[in-house]
Amino acid sequence: EVQLVESGGGLVQAGGSLRLSCAASGFTFDGYAVAWFRQVPGKEREGVACISSSDDSTYYADSVKDRFTISRHNAKNMVYLQMNSLKPEDTAVYYCAARSGGLSDYYIFPLFDFDSWGHGTQVTVSS
Repeated sequence: EVQLVESGGGLVQAGGSLRLSCAASGFTFDGYAVAWFRQVPGKEREGVACISSSDDSTYYADSVKDRFTISRHNAKNMVYLQMNSLKPEDTAVYYCAARSGGLSDYYIFPLFDFDSWGHGTQVTVSS
């Protein structure tokens, strides 16, 4: 069974840091584009960060650039999202998603359909 499981969410004060993890089972991340999305109730889902399937290039939403870092560890079959300088507006449920074969244009990664999704992890940033 293909499954993605996120972990690492929680409550943190503004200015703090969290590291989210995404574990894959039933498949390996090798050859997959992997992205993090977030969603606040009543708002559209936002693409936060993406790492390419080929050369590990990374892409970020403007709202998180220079604060968040996406990385992958293929041997452990894990993808991470390091979140620094957190702001209250970063509060959301964060989801990990994977797409086999990569994307044709990573700069518009939120517009692509991803094959697999996790159930999400809540991140709450207090002011």
